[in-house]
Amino acid sequence: MALGLGVALATLPVPGIAALQQGAKAPDFTLNAALAGKPFSLSLKQALRKGPVVLYFFPAAFTPGCTVEAHLFAEASGDFNKLGARIIGVTAGNIDRVAEFSRSECRDKFAVAADPGAKVAARYDTSMPVPGRGTISNRTSFVIAPNGSILLSYTDPKPQAHIEKTMAAVRAWKARHR
Repeated sequence: MALGLGVALATLPVPGIAALQQGAKAPDFTLNAALAGKPFSLSLKQALRKGPVVLYFFPAAFTPGCTVEAHLFAEASGDFNKLGARIIGVTAGNIDRVAEFSRSECRDKFAVAADPGAKVAARYDTSMPVPGRGTISNRTSFVIAPNGSILLSYTDPKPQAHIEKTMAAVRAWKARHR
């Protein structure tokens, strides 16, 4: 089932300009999340107090593309942390498995939040209906400055470029805030 869903999600059309754009104010939220398998309440406002946030929405835990993306973000997490940035993954799919996904696929490196009904994804204009599955998160990454301004908004069904695009945006922000 997971492979079939992953293939189906990879072939869905992505709206051209759907997600909140650069310069917009990032909507605040608080969601149930997990880091290293341990549940906690995640607040974007609190995370931004520590520096910029790489907020990435993904369709469903344990699907092929989402697993690849989690691995890539986990591998890059040390570089993001050196720049003062925190990574947060958010999914409206497979919410019952967020803790396990944070431990195994995110390799205990960053938090993953559950977004039941894709309510937060909708506030970021990155939700999409999937026939027979309800509404899930589109694969969209944001870089959010500590003041809540969106520095980058990037939507692509393929996970690979999300890491390099968000890293470039965080590096550019850091260069301006030394």
